[in-house]
Amino acid sequence: MSEVLDRFIRYVQIDTQSARDSETYPSTAKQLDLLRLLAEELKQIGMQDVRMDRYGYVTATLPANNGKASPVVGFLAHVDTSPDASGENVHPRVIDHYDGGEIVLNAKENIRLSPERFPDLRKYVGQTLVTTDGTTLLGADDKAGVAEIMTAMATLIAHPEIPHGTLKIAFTPDEEVGRGVDYFDVEAFGADFAFTVDGGEMGELEYETFNAASAKVRVHGRNVHPGTAKGIMLNAILIGMEFNDLLPVFERPEFTEGYEGFYHLMGMEGTVEAAKLEYIIRDHSDERFAQKKALMQAAADFLNQRYGEPVVDVEIKDQYYNMRKMIEPHPEIIEVAKAAYAAVGLEPHIIAVRGGTDGSRLSYMGLPTPNIFAGGHAMHGRYEFVPLVAMEKAVEVILKIAELATAN
Repeated sequence: MSEVLDRFIRYVQIDTQSARDSETYPSTAKQLDLLRLLAEELKQIGMQDVRMDRYGYVTATLPANNGKASPVVGFLAHVDTSPDASGENVHPRVIDHYDGGEIVLNAKENIRLSPERFPDLRKYVGQTLVTTDGTTLLGADDKAGVAEIMTAMATLIAHPEIPHGTLKIAFTPDEEVGRGVDYFDVEAFGADFAFTVDGGEMGELEYETFNAASAKVRVHGRNVHPGTAKGIMLNAILIGMEFNDLLPVFERPEFTEGYEGFYHLMGMEGTVEAAKLEYIIRDHSDERFAQKKALMQAAADFLNQRYGEPVVDVEIKDQYYNMRKMIEPHPEIIEVAKAAYAAVGLEPHIIAVRGGTDGSRLSYMGLPTPNIFAGGHAMHGRYEFVPLVAMEKAVEVILKIAELATAN
């Protein structure tokens, strides 16, 4: 078994699911299980200055060996997996020499991974795939990135003939809930620029993300016996449905692509007396992002006016912003990445991320941090898969960036 595959298989079997409504940091204590393991493994492979701070951030240094004045380059990945699907008791399956057909993930529950529904599978005929067993997510977002960074560092230490400048490594919790770098000390990390290795198909290179906000909508109803409810009852569940109907139907994730933003209803619960709806709001454009947030508030205002009392309130919180404006002043960072891709036989596919990374916030904290692929597909659910060739190529890209990122 290849080193990166061995690491990945081990890491995904450790439950590190984060939680959106937690008031602790990290949001779940179980993330610390993998972070502690990574700190020990970094020491074992020979990394220097390995630390795990009180927030769970694991950092380490690989000193330069190239004898040149070089920028300090960071590589980061997050350990948590999405709250959208279970990360407990993950049983990864390794499919050797994928034949291009349907993969039965779970015969008992008739869960199948089909190229008809997931056409990206056809790109990997003859390759080794890692899939789920159909009952959990896999965790390639972002344990593939974790495994790739670890493998690259172990390779550099085992092969001192590969020249590189000083490298900084960080593994973070809580990226999936938008809190991954809440307490990250950029100055102490000490990198001039960095790359997240996070999700994404082989060959992707990203320095543009969504602007992101969360919205909590609370509906205040009034419950009385339904037999005497006329003119009195306010059904919070139905008012919540009215609120959702005021948002544009075709600005939902299932109808959007490319630079099209969306409103995404993540959860809804309630009774006649009270209901709660939780959304995320996304758009690449600053202007459209502001408009979307304003429309959420306008919908609440409209319903409050309709019912003649404050039945709906909206709490909107910005989560991160489009990193593009922070990266574009530093084109040399992207040029290094492009050169590394080309050197390992990949054509860079530069796209706007329909999501975000820790790099979004780090870039606004003074550390320009674009993203390189980790190789995952169909992430955050039971149909997630990652091809081994993508993980191995990501390792090669990290190694090549380390070698090429030297001062002129």
